[in-house]
Amino acid sequence: MATDAEWARIRRDLRFGQVFEGAVVKVPRPGAIGIFVDIGLSVGGFVDVLLLPNGGEDWPAEGTIADFEIWWADSRQQVRLKPSDSRYLRTDFADFVERVRPSWPSEVGQPVRD
Repeated sequence: MATDAEWARIRRDLRFGQVFEGAVVKVPRPGAIGIFVDIGLSVGGFVDVLLLPNGGEDWPAEGTIADFEIWWADSRQQVRLKPSDSRYLRTDFADFVERVRPSWPSEVGQPVRD
């Protein structure tokens, strides 16, 4: 676990949409919670169930190596991710973004804000 100071330093270097290659390390309840991803930082990565396909059978399995983009990072010491590979992304992602986070396209490349 990172210290608060280390997390603040890490966050300063993060950009929305920044891509990390990661390994899926845990899928605690397929179809229900989300997946934990190791992206090589001292804090964990997580993909929320809301960004994954409806059926847990379409989620990446533990051990899967794939690209993930930074979706969010707040005060919790965890990088929220979205899959880059459309196979692992909800099928209506464009509609979802328009409803839930319409500013996403203009945020890509911007620093993760406090």
